[in-house]
Amino acid sequence: MEHEFRALLTGSASISALLSASQINWIKHPQGRPYPAIVLSVVGNADGLTQQGPDGLWRGRVQVDCYARDYLGAVQLKDAVVGVLSGYRGGGFQLISLDSQRDGDETGGVDDLARFSLDFLTNWSEANG
Repeated sequence: MEHEFRALLTGSASISALLSASQINWIKHPQGRPYPAIVLSVVGNADGLTQQGPDGLWRGRVQVDCYARDYLGAVQLKDAVVGVLSGYRGGGFQLISLDSQRDGDETGGVDDLARFSLDFLTNWSEANG
């Protein structure tokens, strides 16, 4: 699921217009790489069950953090991500849906960054992936 999820973002023309594929990473943004950036985190993932056992459909939540040097840049990146992922069906994904979003900032470090955090619910079937 993780590979396919990132591939949706790196393969998008609207996102590629804002940043390179090397700026989309799982867990953390590598030190020294430029901004804007997207950081992905699996917040939860569980195999669906029926009375006969696992049904092969994984239901999960992926947090997508959109970072930019200013608020407008974070909004543009957030809008591009939502445009690609919200309502997506294809490959192993039966559905990706936007569950929540919030804005904020990252202060106190070397970089002052604006951030949008997006939570997407995923329904993934390895058999289709």
